[in-house]
Amino acid sequence: MTDRVSTKLYIPHPTDPGIRICGILEQLGPGHTTVGRKIALILHGTMGHKDYLFQKRLALKFPLDSFRFDFRGNHETGGVWKQGDLAGDIIDLQAVVDYLKNHYGYVIELLIGHSRGSVVAFRWLASTEDGRKVPAFVNASARYRMPKILESPSGTIWKGHFAKQGFYMWNVTVARKQITAIITPEDVQTFCNWDTSFVWDKFPQATDVLTLHGLSDATVPPYDALIYARALSKRNPGTHTLNLMEGADHNFTGRQDEVVEAILQWWSIRERREIKTEIWIADIKGKL
Repeated sequence: MTDRVSTKLYIPHPTDPGIRICGILEQLGPGHTTVGRKIALILHGTMGHKDYLFQKRLALKFPLDSFRFDFRGNHETGGVWKQGDLAGDIIDLQAVVDYLKNHYGYVIELLIGHSRGSVVAFRWLASTEDGRKVPAFVNASARYRMPKILESPSGTIWKGHFAKQGFYMWNVTVARKQITAIITPEDVQTFCNWDTSFVWDKFPQATDVLTLHGLSDATVPPYDALIYARALSKRNPGTHTLNLMEGADHNFTGRQDEVVEAILQWWSIRERREIKTEIWIADIKGKL
């Protein structure tokens, strides 16, 4: 069995000296050099954290080194979380990439994002020099039509509180700790204004993408996955694989192992250079 070592890292933040980005580096064969070695980055969603949902399970099974981390204002990374600060998340992501490149010599091979983390990954992949070189991306539950958040259950709650007191106090449990986040109308508007249309003509032509989305997702409509599939399916040589999971919700509740298996199967097919643009259902019994 290949040796695997988990190391907690605290990465200095480039724009805020008071913040250190906390993450877990999973290494296979830790005694070997990391210069030129491939690594996967795993990005959590709104008010999630590095060990949330399927992230840790995937990291412990994935056949590459990986790094999963907390975005600013989440769990063990300092700073203030804001609903609309996706631009700040991109700065966090670039800080992680720079650190892994400069201190270890890693080459970013794959991004795996869930929800907000996936929306951030889309923009980073399309707009940065490092991002455009990444060969593969897993998009789980990403929103395309950003203003649709106002029609979600959360959006309905926000509207009532905005009208009553001008903000919403979100009390949520993160990693078994009670957290209170302030959501303002301005932050929500910034979120709604986030442009996703670039995926049609600015997303890297050579990056293979797997989109996973639950058909029972009440937070982000499954139709958004179809929009991403339409936008990304005509690239060359990059492929787009769409996997819609029947009965799965936004967080794939109770289906974490299936998500991990689907990603591992897709990666295996891609590594065999048999990947193609298609609608695909993972064989959870491992028969592919």
